[in-house]
Amino acid sequence: MAEVDETSTVGEWVTGHPASARVFEDLQIDYCCGGGNTLTQACTERGLEVEELVSQLADSIAKAPDAPLRYWSEASASELCHHIEQTHHAYLRRELPRLTQLVAKVASAHSENHPELRELQSVFAALRTELEPHMAKEEQILFPAIRLLEQSASSPRFPFGTVANPIGMMKHEHDNAGAALKRIRELTNGFEAPIDACASWQVMLTELRQLEADMHQHVHKENNILFPKAQQLEASRWS
Repeated sequence: MAEVDETSTVGEWVTGHPASARVFEDLQIDYCCGGGNTLTQACTERGLEVEELVSQLADSIAKAPDAPLRYWSEASASELCHHIEQTHHAYLRRELPRLTQLVAKVASAHSENHPELRELQSVFAALRTELEPHMAKEEQILFPAIRLLEQSASSPRFPFGTVANPIGMMKHEHDNAGAALKRIRELTNGFEAPIDACASWQVMLTELRQLEADMHQHVHKENNILFPKAQQLEASRWS
């Protein structure tokens, strides 16, 4: 069995072993916004036995495919920015409008018997309202700055000072998105359909679950890989 260090952080673990993200998803352990927690801390928060998590993580290593998943920690900052834009931002721009209509349709048809659907509609709308300008700020301000840092021999001057400033704002907005996703999970009973759920409701739950999983990967790549890489780049340019 592979050795697992209980004092390593959740974010470090998923960065070093991408396939293990499924373990954290299944146990509902936050590896994106909560990526700085150690395995022990994460288990304490969820009321889990750390030995069980360690066993599952070791098992995930043993069963990892011969062809490994992409290790984004080895990519350049510019390459990671491009990947996030073309994969996760593109996904959100495609799915958020469609999910808005689907959530509204289900709420309109079933909220009389399921009043929680109205709150679900409100929480989802607030999530979309924050995510869309969030992506624009990354693409128009933060990511160009990161690319410039990587391309420059010396530290460029930014109107916002250090990249730590927009990174701090992005991480705060990630926390807000994480709270909204947690509430969506609660309102949908862990994405479980009630007995009277129609086909549209079933589809909505499947796609909300997919949204949560994609957002976890998205925020993990930024909080735990891209942002530290950008701050290290800036520090090296000033040294």
